[in-house]
Amino acid sequence: MELSEVVTILDSVAPPSLAESWDNVGLLLRPSTPLPIRSVLLAIDLTPSVLLEAISLPAQLLLAYHPPLFHPLRRLGGESWKDCLLARALENRVAVYSPHTALDAIPGGVNDWLAGCLGEASTRPLTQSFQEPVQTLGTHRVGASVPQGFDLKPVLSRLQDIHGVRVPTEIPSPGSRLSLTCDQSALVAIVRIFGEFKEMKDGVEITRLEKVPVPGAGMGRFCRLSEATPLQTLVDRVKERLGLTRVRLVLGSGHSLDSPMTTAAVCAGSGGSVLDGVKADMYLTGEMSHHQLLDASTRGTSIVLCEHSNSERGYLPHLASLLAPLLGERVTVHISTQDREPVQIV
Repeated sequence: MELSEVVTILDSVAPPSLAESWDNVGLLLRPSTPLPIRSVLLAIDLTPSVLLEAISLPAQLLLAYHPPLFHPLRRLGGESWKDCLLARALENRVAVYSPHTALDAIPGGVNDWLAGCLGEASTRPLTQSFQEPVQTLGTHRVGASVPQGFDLKPVLSRLQDIHGVRVPTEIPSPGSRLSLTCDQSALVAIVRIFGEFKEMKDGVEITRLEKVPVPGAGMGRFCRLSEATPLQTLVDRVKERLGLTRVRLVLGSGHSLDSPMTTAAVCAGSGGSVLDGVKADMYLTGEMSHHQLLDASTRGTSIVLCEHSNSERGYLPHLASLLAPLLGERVTVHISTQDREPVQIV
């Protein structure tokens, strides 16, 4: 399967448009010549041992959940370990794709999976994700009435020459309305063209297209448990689901391990900014700063910390099961055995 075909499938699973604005998602590293994909390796982080595993398999595509290209690079193959790693990936014709917060946001994504640790609960995103309407391209819709007996072809011919204008493929009939979409930069030129045709210069309407909410998609999850559950029980469920023997716990003011929890806010990875100010009995995340922990616990929220990538890595088998039927028999999906959380509790 060609790399472009695989990328199209990955984009359909976790649309890049759902990623946070600060994030860097999608195909980040691509060899300069065509690259048939026969094997994909899934990992949370691109590290030297993970890249060596990809080269040894061999895997032509490495899906690294965290984007290894985030800040601008001044050189490749320099003194930075990450620069050298990216250069080595190119030398060995290993492409790199990162879904990161797009995979967090989607329904059934990383945050929904992490929320499942708590048991039966109703969930909703803490923040709502939006995307451009599927049926349109552009930032504005322009509409105008087509008078009876008016030949619209000269107008359409002029409009088609404007960059950023999407003209309808079917010519509207006289007495109906012409509707097209465009980028903001094209608005002045469109209005000028309509103004040159006295039959159409009146009644032009311009509407700004708003992004539409994606049901069930967004950052973090707010969970209302089906029944009040002791904090200790929830901690045990988290450890079992994530395969951990220990987690870090901050007790909220007035809480004990026997305190009943009815609500929880969940965010995979570093949840401090997403969880900030959310009113819930309990937070479940990978990590938060010292002062964020003090703020939340003083407000009466207990916090369970699993370490950053521990709150994400367990999703990879589920992702593999999603991708396998989409990629078919031509592509084998592997889960890294070398990818691991760098923090150890001893």
